[in-house]
Amino acid sequence: MTTSFPPPHASTAVDLTNCDREPIHRLGRIQSYGALVAVSSDWLVQHASANLPEILGINVADALGRPLSELIYSDGFDRIRNGLRLVDSADATTRMFGVTLRASDVTYDVCIHQSDALLIIEFEPKRATRGNDVVAEVYPHIAGLAKDGDLRRLARDAARSLHEISGFDSVMVYQFQPDHSGKVIAEYRADGEERYNGMMFPASDIPVQARALYARSLLRLIADVNDPGVEITPGTDLTGAPIDLSLAVTRAVSPIHIEYLRNMGVEASMSVSIMREGRLWGLFACHNNSPRYIDYERRTAVEMFAHMFSYELGSHEERSRKEVELATRRLQTQLMGQMANGETLDKSILSVSEDIRRVIPHDGLVLYENETFRSAGRAPTEDQTRAICQMLDRGAGVGVFATDHLAAVLPEAADYADRHAGILAIPISKRPRDYLLLIRRPVVDVIDWAGNPEKPVTVGPNGTRLTPRKSFEVWTQKVYGRSAPWGVAERHAAELLRTVLLEVFLKVTDAANLERKRAQEQQQLLISELNHRVRNILNLMRGLLARSSSAATTTEQLASNLDGRIQALARAHDQLTAEQWEPASLKELIRCELEAFADHKADRLQIDGPDAMITPKAYTTMALVIHEMMTNSIKYGALCDQSGHLQLTMQVDGSGGLTLLWKERGGPPVAPPTRRGFGTTIIENSIPHELRGDSEISYKVTGVEARFRLPPRCIASVTDDSQPEDGDAAVAADSHVVQVAGRGLVLEDALIIAMDAADILDDLGASDVKILASVADAMSYLDGNTVDFALLDVNLGDEQSLPVAERLAAEGVPYVLATGYGASDELIEAYPAGAIIVQKPFSQAALELAFQKAFALQGRGGQ
Repeated sequence: MTTSFPPPHASTAVDLTNCDREPIHRLGRIQSYGALVAVSSDWLVQHASANLPEILGINVADALGRPLSELIYSDGFDRIRNGLRLVDSADATTRMFGVTLRASDVTYDVCIHQSDALLIIEFEPKRATRGNDVVAEVYPHIAGLAKDGDLRRLARDAARSLHEISGFDSVMVYQFQPDHSGKVIAEYRADGEERYNGMMFPASDIPVQARALYARSLLRLIADVNDPGVEITPGTDLTGAPIDLSLAVTRAVSPIHIEYLRNMGVEASMSVSIMREGRLWGLFACHNNSPRYIDYERRTAVEMFAHMFSYELGSHEERSRKEVELATRRLQTQLMGQMANGETLDKSILSVSEDIRRVIPHDGLVLYENETFRSAGRAPTEDQTRAICQMLDRGAGVGVFATDHLAAVLPEAADYADRHAGILAIPISKRPRDYLLLIRRPVVDVIDWAGNPEKPVTVGPNGTRLTPRKSFEVWTQKVYGRSAPWGVAERHAAELLRTVLLEVFLKVTDAANLERKRAQEQQQLLISELNHRVRNILNLMRGLLARSSSAATTTEQLASNLDGRIQALARAHDQLTAEQWEPASLKELIRCELEAFADHKADRLQIDGPDAMITPKAYTTMALVIHEMMTNSIKYGALCDQSGHLQLTMQVDGSGGLTLLWKERGGPPVAPPTRRGFGTTIIENSIPHELRGDSEISYKVTGVEARFRLPPRCIASVTDDSQPEDGDAAVAADSHVVQVAGRGLVLEDALIIAMDAADILDDLGASDVKILASVADAMSYLDGNTVDFALLDVNLGDEQSLPVAERLAAEGVPYVLATGYGASDELIEAYPAGAIIVQKPFSQAALELAFQKAFALQGRGGQ
């Protein structure tokens, strides 16, 4: 897309930034498949499209200046006015489907949004659709998106599904690059060919203001590139400017973009935004060889599909992050072992250089610490490294710095660009900083562009301007002097490695203690940020569905139900995140779902039988099932009034499966539903289909009853009310609950954590708890005192508690290890056999359970 400029003799320069200033949102026209009116705050029509007679049967002159309520049916006007309640933000839109506006058989899909002081209302005549329930048609495609595998497979599946939903001849998944150019990562065409897959498109193809509009208005349909469109009357507002149509679904198209599409041989197009964490990640670019219109309701379902693709995209990125975090955690354990053995900083890092290479591929490694140079592999010289570090000190900031073109930020690096082209710099101390540098050699990159990316300057009737290229044949470019780019996962691994280095190595000096604390806080923030971003995706979908809903249509009712289901998944995600994606409590899930909707009715819920720790997959499935059952009970069943109650019973069968019996009593009389909705499908089919379990539900007059069975593979452990949660045989064999008693020892170098642990042990029954902070102090104390139990922090500054644990094990004293790293295999192997581990931050219940296990393993029943 481009714009016009002054004649050649003018002083204005012609470059791509001029294209970015084209006012594509103020063209004063709309596409002819819909009509538009703009009304003032008192509902007087201020502007109207010229096709109002054809679309609504109202003359433009008769409409201008009159109240909208005099032009359309009262019930239609009431729906529009009531819909304004959902226009609660600057970019909010309200959608209504099948609205009756005039005395005819035609109904309309309506879109409403605010534009400055005007309310923009657009009308599209309802046309025949391919199916009665477009959302039901879309849902199998959502469910069919690849839940595992790589990004390209996910994108390929999405392109194929969107082709089937929309009917467009071709669908491309277009991913924006850091420089705002775009790459086609997947393509599906009805003719089976691949025309643009893998090709690059320059940033100028979608200029700045177009990207901004894509981020605000998530779907753009151009039904016919040969549609001249219709003017809006009057063409300008009182200030002389055309009205702002940024969010208008029928907004006309820039003539330059029309020329671009024609050059591609496209007669109709649809662009659907793919958003990630509030930013424009990419687009679904749909093209058709002939004019194509799809109605507003189906386009809304397409938007929902795009949001679900974005959710799956986030899940894919989360899995990649988790793999990186696991690999980095292994590096952390190795580095801790090296430091525990007394190795120096440089020797410790160089000893694990190959392990670092496996996590972050590179060709050379440099450690520049305390102005001392150490290297491995293909690395720059010491003088070259010093210049690089000085450049980093001047302006690289406090985090990881990465570039695949070092000469672009350090010109003198061009002298050795044939050997070292890219660096990833990890700062590991305060200013003046020490760095771990990872080096990559140059590679020749071959890029296939869809035509020559350089736009020619031509002279035409509108003066000198940039024009769309006319050829999209493959145009190959070779790039020299750059390394392979550092990917998102590699940068994330570098940030984690930086945290590890700060935490493990810098604690050896007093000056680094504050930095170590900040690194630990950053590690916690990374976990919180991951949870926050997933929640943002879910909230984004919830907001879209809420704003798209209207109680009078089936689509809106289903959108409301989907909103609740997404919230149920969000609560399940919170529970699983709290357990680090480990098996979680089914009872806690039930309580969480009730508290979310009716916490004041918690006393009317009774749960009998053992609790079960169920797998993450089973947890998310059960979250949806419990959500549907609980909301039905609150709306129509035992919990909808003041007298009913809900009885849940959990039973373990002979095969190790778990049965949940649901029984409602005391509520209003129950009748079976008159139709099978999607919620019923979730209740009856989710567990059998996804978990290979069983679901049965009956609608008795006395109350709803249901039976759900989870197979053994979904059950990690079962904990009876009288037994500890862990199914460990040694603990379960004890016939009574073990009590903490006697004299205890807490070995912890963080005073606040130590005091908190001592208070918990006091509450559990200890008579005296001694707090110590070092191995030497603990060994000295044990020389003159006996203890009945001990809580040992694994890492004590620059030492570990292993010697104390070995002494306690030799003396038969039960102990528990506390750590923030989790129960890794390496940690378990390092300590005496049978070590019980509790993860920080620990609760009283977790600490009590850990000591129950420790006492049982020592053959004691407590003191």
